[in-house]
Amino acid sequence: MASISLKNVVKRYGTGPKAVPVIHGVNADIAHGEFIVIVGPSGCGKSTLLRMVAGLEEITGGEIAINGKVVNDVEPSDRDIAMVFQNYALYPHMSVFDNMAYGLKIAKVPLDEIKARVDKAAKILEIGPFLQRKPRELSGGQRQRVAMGRAIVRQPQVFLFDEPLSNLDAKLRAQTRLEIQKLHRELGITSLFVTHDQVEAMTLAQRMIVMNGGVMEQFGTPEEVYTRPATTFVASFIGSPPMNLLKDAPDAKPGIITGIRPEHLDITPTGWALQVEAVEMLGAERLVYGRWAHSATDELVIIRTEESHSVPTLGATIHATPRPDRIHHFDAATGKRI
Repeated sequence: MASISLKNVVKRYGTGPKAVPVIHGVNADIAHGEFIVIVGPSGCGKSTLLRMVAGLEEITGGEIAINGKVVNDVEPSDRDIAMVFQNYALYPHMSVFDNMAYGLKIAKVPLDEIKARVDKAAKILEIGPFLQRKPRELSGGQRQRVAMGRAIVRQPQVFLFDEPLSNLDAKLRAQTRLEIQKLHRELGITSLFVTHDQVEAMTLAQRMIVMNGGVMEQFGTPEEVYTRPATTFVASFIGSPPMNLLKDAPDAKPGIITGIRPEHLDITPTGWALQVEAVEMLGAERLVYGRWAHSATDELVIIRTEESHSVPTLGATIHATPRPDRIHHFDAATGKRI
């Protein structure tokens, strides 16, 4: 296991006045054995940040340290990290065993130790019966487990995952998330996991880094990020459906954005008057979309209710009341939490 320290990490492409900044001074201290998820939309810089930790991208400024050692100029092969990519990158002509053992053979690890490591990783990942198969004979989920097994056998200080579940269907993604959680519990290796999927981030992370446009918007536990978002971006990105961010809420002060999550709005006899535009039935719950007539910005408000509530009629006027202890306030100019 190892700690990771990011100090004012900057990345720019090009030089001089035409240089394009893509990472704007990220600071984070990651403890031994932590599972950190880096989450954000496409193009936000999350994979670039991961690749800088791996040594696959040069650092323009700042400092990255692994276990107290600055690695800015250390080759990737000397950083004692293992990386799992979105594509499985398996050798098609090799068996599962040989794919997992290949790096160890190159490193001239004794054959009996190679077998012991591969067998142990295969047992953890439940791919023991497939060791003599070729990758083409495996499902997508099994191939991803082989890729993870190849990383495990190296016994690195740090695991780096770059959107490893993106090629899997929804059911396999959920199953593989559970396997990754189990893997981390058993091995306890410091891990950085990149994803654009906020469900993956919320379910896997011990702490999460929320990226936006190369800026670290927030670094905290899933609960902290969800219940006390630092910015309007975090509030809108984390949560499905996203937080209602209202510029023209009743009783709101000028320059203040009022935030309220859909599950913290209750349909009541009186309160905000909303005209129902749509209702989505989601099994145990439903989402009610309404607009209020008084709003100069014609804002849409989402309410999450349980299935036991009656279904409002489209076009009807309903009333909603926010729970006072669940209201958030943000500065309209900066987007930051007040």
